[in-house]
Amino acid sequence: MATPQLATPRLTSVEMRGIVKRFPGVVANDHVDFDVHAGEVHALLGENGAGKSTLMKILYGMYRPDEGQILINGQPVTFHSPLDAIRHGIGMVHQHFMLVETLTVAENVALGLPSSRGLLTDLDRVAARLRELGEQYGLHVDPDAYIWQLSVGQQQRVEILKVLYRGASLLILDEPTAVLTPQEVRELFRVIRQMVAQGHSVVFISHKLHEVLAISDRITVLRDGRKIGTVPASETTKEDLARWMVGREVSFRPEKAHITPGATLLAVEHVHALSDRGTPALRGVSLQVRAGEILGLAGVSGNGQKELAEVIAGLRPVTQGRVLLLGQDVTHARPEVRADMGLAYIPEERMREGVIKQFSVAENFILRDHFKPPFARRGILQPRAIAEHSDRLIQAYQIKTPSRETPVQTLSGGNIQKVVLARELSRGPKVILAAQPTRGLDIGATEYVHGQLLKQREAGAAILLISEDLDEILALADRIVVMYEGRIMGEVPADQADPERLGLWMAGVSTQA
Repeated sequence: MATPQLATPRLTSVEMRGIVKRFPGVVANDHVDFDVHAGEVHALLGENGAGKSTLMKILYGMYRPDEGQILINGQPVTFHSPLDAIRHGIGMVHQHFMLVETLTVAENVALGLPSSRGLLTDLDRVAARLRELGEQYGLHVDPDAYIWQLSVGQQQRVEILKVLYRGASLLILDEPTAVLTPQEVRELFRVIRQMVAQGHSVVFISHKLHEVLAISDRITVLRDGRKIGTVPASETTKEDLARWMVGREVSFRPEKAHITPGATLLAVEHVHALSDRGTPALRGVSLQVRAGEILGLAGVSGNGQKELAEVIAGLRPVTQGRVLLLGQDVTHARPEVRADMGLAYIPEERMREGVIKQFSVAENFILRDHFKPPFARRGILQPRAIAEHSDRLIQAYQIKTPSRETPVQTLSGGNIQKVVLARELSRGPKVILAAQPTRGLDIGATEYVHGQLLKQREAGAAILLISEDLDEILALADRIVVMYEGRIMGEVPADQADPERLGLWMAGVSTQA
């Protein structure tokens, strides 16, 4: 049988004492204490760079600590690899799923495990065990289904089944709700509660404070590599946790000025487009965005949002329909033409499409206009003008960088996003296309990005906000549309939006308006 016959102890407690981990120029974990008991959910919070991932990678055997020790059931242990952690009952479900799409559920679970039949597979036994686990924990997935056939929520179930199959008593869940619909989040929480009721332990890493408060028994906050404190979830609030994380007060519901929308500045009319695989990605999408409003486009990842953003930015061809910018047909216009007309693009993949990571901060600021005055004259760059412009943007957008000449790849995710925002918004855009603008950012950086978008709204820009974070959509948008499998499922004013109905639309279920 492919179930690993490992001497997995039943965990009653896991304790990390005085953990120190140093990387060149930074102390990622500075004498951190952390513990988890059987039958509890312990949440781990902190801004990007606070040391959460490093601490959990040490617990999972991916890193070795420079100082400190790990104790399981009171006994010191040393992990040389994740296999050691698995042998001691610790499993990790990563934010980005580690699944092979062209294999079945059973094949993915059996991957890398020895077969009891030597060179022959024993997928029938694997499938039988998966059905047992599915019944036991309410994680029902067809073992014979291919991964590509499953929804995001079902794929996450497979990841959880993988670690349970290997005998894990403690599960580390890294940002487990990042790509789930509200209904899938509730289902995940039901599964977590069931596992905990049966004696499992869960470490829950998330940026979503309301979810942490809803599912956790205890919460530990890290800041700048140090442990700020641990508190029972029943004795704290979102505001207190945010203050611990950031060191100051944080606004969760940004103030939106009342604005009467103006003329339509961006229109997409019956647009069809293909995916990178040549399959239909957009199937007759139509929407309009007016001056002084934010249109929120919600949906689970992979339902055409990325392709729509690329169509609007001029990076993907349209097979049918048209795109209008400031009333002009730009369906086949090049990206630089759209930018010169007033389109700002904050791309989903900031490291791949938003910046040139080897270039300096200053060079990234002028990517769109490096050949124009005042940055260039007769084809020759003007260092003084570039320096003055860069210093002005660094100060205005509060970018933390050693200097304007620092390679952008050395900055934190939040500061890289600020570089993109500074470049795009400093050009005085009339239309802003913001795709996943806060993905992977911590509370402080997210608050800053939201504030910048609202400033542009007040200045009269038309903003299309594409986000998988429903809380972000609800906080910023004036109107909300939902995409599913390349189609618009519905539209609703934000002040009338019901998260339950939005979640159904995100899952492809049509409802009455």
